[in-house]
Amino acid sequence: MLKECLFHPYRYYILTTWHHTLQDHLVLKHGDCFGVFNRHGDIAPQGSGEEGLYYRGCRFLSRLEFTLCDTRLFLLNSAVRGDNLLLTVDMTNPDIFLEKELFIPRGTLHIYRGKFLAENHHYEQIKIQNFACHGVSLPFSILFDSDFADIFEVRGVRREKRGKRLDERIDKDHVALRYQGLDGIQRETWLFFYPKPFEVGPQWAAFHIHLKPKETAIIFLTVKCQNGNEEGSQRSSYKRAFLKTRKALKALKEESCIITTSNEQFNAWLERSYSDISMMLTETPHGLYPYAGIPWYSTIFGRDGIITAIECLWINPSIAKGVLTYLAATQAQEEDPEVDAQPGKIIHELREGEMAAIGEIPFGRYYGSVDATPLFVILAGLYHERTNDTAFLQKIWPNIRLALEWIDRYGDVDDDGFVEYQPSPNGLVNKGWKDSHDSIFYADGSLATPPIALVEVQGYVYEAKLKGAYLAEVMGERDFAHKLREQAVELQRRFAKAFWDDALQTYVLALDGAKRPCKVRSSNAGHALFSGIALRHHAHRMVATLMGKAMFSGWGVRTLSSLEIPYNPASYHNGSIWPHDNAIIAIGLSRYGFEKEALKIMKGLFEASTFFPLHRLPELFCGLTRRPNEGPIQYPVACNPQSWASGAVFLLLQACLGLSLREKRLYLHRPALPQFLNEIHVKNLRVGDSPVDLLLRRYHEDVVVNVLRKEDAEILITK
Repeated sequence: MLKECLFHPYRYYILTTWHHTLQDHLVLKHGDCFGVFNRHGDIAPQGSGEEGLYYRGCRFLSRLEFTLCDTRLFLLNSAVRGDNLLLTVDMTNPDIFLEKELFIPRGTLHIYRGKFLAENHHYEQIKIQNFACHGVSLPFSILFDSDFADIFEVRGVRREKRGKRLDERIDKDHVALRYQGLDGIQRETWLFFYPKPFEVGPQWAAFHIHLKPKETAIIFLTVKCQNGNEEGSQRSSYKRAFLKTRKALKALKEESCIITTSNEQFNAWLERSYSDISMMLTETPHGLYPYAGIPWYSTIFGRDGIITAIECLWINPSIAKGVLTYLAATQAQEEDPEVDAQPGKIIHELREGEMAAIGEIPFGRYYGSVDATPLFVILAGLYHERTNDTAFLQKIWPNIRLALEWIDRYGDVDDDGFVEYQPSPNGLVNKGWKDSHDSIFYADGSLATPPIALVEVQGYVYEAKLKGAYLAEVMGERDFAHKLREQAVELQRRFAKAFWDDALQTYVLALDGAKRPCKVRSSNAGHALFSGIALRHHAHRMVATLMGKAMFSGWGVRTLSSLEIPYNPASYHNGSIWPHDNAIIAIGLSRYGFEKEALKIMKGLFEASTFFPLHRLPELFCGLTRRPNEGPIQYPVACNPQSWASGAVFLLLQACLGLSLREKRLYLHRPALPQFLNEIHVKNLRVGDSPVDLLLRRYHEDVVVNVLRKEDAEILITK
């Protein structure tokens, strides 16, 4: 159960007093709608638990329970299909008594529930089959309700005032639950039943059926989430809506490169990652965008979208194009301190719920990230290198220039050559990817004094300058390109002097407002390898720190060394393991020639994936040291799925294969495969306009590359 803790220093902290695990819930998502269900396929009212059907930042169903003869059914099995389209539940009845006489012996009935989401609709089919040798008459009910809670209420933020619950509209085959929000928007949950129930009330629909031996009854339930006067999709039949959704998913998958391997467990991780990325992709007015994570972050996040696009760039560059288009369209054009907006800054987060609309939270359109803006420029450069899409570059070039101007004019708070941030009174305290209130501190554990210059952000700025210079050359602005390269060289020189620490054998976490270093060993320093800002002799020394026992748990690199005072393996950012963080470090290791270390990270995360439900890596998990014959320890409120965790496997593969693309050329630099992968088959990899198929085989420490198909593409392999 989540509830507000009045003593917590951060108002928007996700609070929990009710424990659950990743196995407790099944998740569906389509477009702006997502559902969190228990193993029975129900939404059970459990205080402020996160189960529910959500649409555009509001919970439209807080209860949805199926009961038969007023009993709780035995669960046989439940799962979400591999492609994430369909949630299925199989149940049977317990012994059911009527007036102290056995009415229906256990196991007589088979109950099947199949449900999926399509835009703003929830579709469900319930099948009840009688395996008795005689007929049975059955009463059953569907119980429902909605609290119309804002997602931040569900997270634990207490509101002083709420909108008004309106009277229900009830008819013979449908019910409408209604709520008038303080933002002036009327939200309605429509429940449609077929066939017509025996009785319909404000929170229930009662049915009564008679089943002959082996006879099956089928009931359909459709739930529509109506947000004001928006049209949304039109209600359809269960079968027609499912076929339409499946067709759209198939078309999306055909755009992507497909990877299969000789290891079936690894294939399961790959397939789940493909499916999760596809599920999180949401059609927006500016193209497809990967929403960040379920349940807390199922919306636009700038940083998350960019990193997910980078992870998936080699398998499907259209994701990057959608992200760049959206972020360019929402780039800040003027200063607004209330939402941390400044000209050129890239959005951090966008929320559409009631609380955001009336300003109870600052995240309606919030620009609090310090790193999303340089990352935007990096993604633009990587996308053009991958696709040579100069026509698109011309469209967003003004946005890229504005982002580069933000770095120099607004990002460098004290004009010292480094990009810093100040905490926001109503928003984020820390504005890097580790944005919890206690994530940036000195060696003694005390919180750092702002403005804060993060180690990874300087690397992002360095790479943004170089990628900006490359793009400026493409646009014919050579003087600007030369200026950016000079700035990058100077930044690298000053960074090495200010951030390297010989005693720690790594770069420090950050500099504070007085330029005092936060002498802390953290995973943030590994991002200096990803960006290329690390000097080579520093990189060689830092790798030993990153991969040592204090930082590498056996499953992955911890966010914080176990030698640090605030280290806590069960914390959000101070000792946990994040898959995307590890993937970024791995691609950096590969960049500097540390393929074996990159393989070690991939091995740890792969083996972790075999212990998690559905082979799905969560947003994060605990950083406890790996124990023999045991799996990783779950973090209780991790988003699951989370887009950049799902995309980690693709960046890890890219790191191990030394894979990069430049226009019509595919480069494989010192490709390496772990011992658990003997073969990798890469199919439909787009190199320029040419589809390429590859078969990579491991022979001891070597990898042999067989080109199975290529047209107008050049493949260069270096070892």
